[in-house]
Amino acid sequence: MHSSLLLVLLAAALGTALAIFASALLTARYIARSLEPMVSVSAGVLLGASLLHLLPEALDKGMDHHQLFALLLAGLLFFFVLEKFSIFRHSHHHEHDGHDHHHGFDKREARRGGLLIVIGDSIHNFADGLLIASAFLVDFELGLVTTLSVVLHEIPQQTGDYLVLVNAGIARKKALQLMAVAGLAAVLGAGLGYTLFTQMQALLPYALVFAAASFIYVAVADLIPQMQQRVKVKESIVQLVCIGAGVSLIAVLAEILHHHH
Repeated sequence: MHSSLLLVLLAAALGTALAIFASALLTARYIARSLEPMVSVSAGVLLGASLLHLLPEALDKGMDHHQLFALLLAGLLFFFVLEKFSIFRHSHHHEHDGHDHHHGFDKREARRGGLLIVIGDSIHNFADGLLIASAFLVDFELGLVTTLSVVLHEIPQQTGDYLVLVNAGIARKKALQLMAVAGLAAVLGAGLGYTLFTQMQALLPYALVFAAASFIYVAVADLIPQMQQRVKVKESIVQLVCIGAGVSLIAVLAEILHHHH
């Protein structure tokens, strides 16, 4: 049974809403400390959702496995090109995060690309909205798993962007407003995706593979390299545990939903 448009729109808005709420409540220094484990959990969630759910679901929908891996490769290269042009952008670097950036790093980065942060977030959020819509139209269970994956990634990503903007001298209220504007793109993407995929069901497997490519690219090209900067054994063990927790969370949620579906 297909999910309603209202449910899809609410799910798409959830990630941005929670990220804005977290950023508004917490101080910049506290967010910086909490982002480390959140990024590791996020990597596990994205990898688990894409490899354990999105890609198998595309195969179950009748997609040829040769076609699936070809499209997955094309998707990874597509996001690589977008990031090269600073269109597909993730910010987990910020002052007070323990990384060896010089003082004023955020001011320089935001001064050079403050607008690109908002544009990049908007494009990324729009794609997330399309993904959430396609997942819900395939299966309610897959929709919830995908929404959770997006939400758990959006919180560290958008709060990271928020810190860059605030450290650049932008007022907190203004930075939150910019995040909210970018967040509307997710709702727009969800509405467009719901309309498009409802009319063209044959596109759903392709959307799932492209979504998986997005998740895998973010985890492997952005999150994991950030984590590799922490080389101490204790920190590495914590990261591994957090990644495992993210994968396990997705697996357990899917199992619970499967029994109640």
